[in-house]
Amino acid sequence: MMTWFNKNVSVEDLKPIGKGTMTEYLGIEWVELGDNFLKAKMPVDHRTIQPYGLLHGGASCVLAETIGSVASHLVIDPSEFYCVGIEINANHIRSAKEGFVYGTCSPLHIGSSTHVWDIRIIDKQEKLICISRLTVAIMKKKISG
Repeated sequence: MMTWFNKNVSVEDLKPIGKGTMTEYLGIEWVELGDNFLKAKMPVDHRTIQPYGLLHGGASCVLAETIGSVASHLVIDPSEFYCVGIEINANHIRSAKEGFVYGTCSPLHIGSSTHVWDIRIIDKQEKLICISRLTVAIMKKKISG
């Protein structure tokens, strides 16, 4: 069953999201959109490493929160609601030194006021780099008038 509000949404529709933000600065790109998952990739380079030359844990959190927040945005009716991350947990399992890491987000809970997402970040050999859980609050837009 499809999770997304707009049943015709495609990965191409996501490309403008994040222009001029940290998402663009870190080089995060949308890769795939399935019926109930969203996948993006992020380079392991000078923007995303820490002083030891390893992928920075904070960069992994940015990737996870970006994917989960956009996934929540795709679930809601954006004319009535907006969504904001309220809690993120990340376990850094293995390091990455080069190339790209790939984050895949899938729903654990889709409620009317919160969404909880499971985000798994892997390297090109499909080894687990980070596992994250993101909780997103769903907020009703105020009616102006």
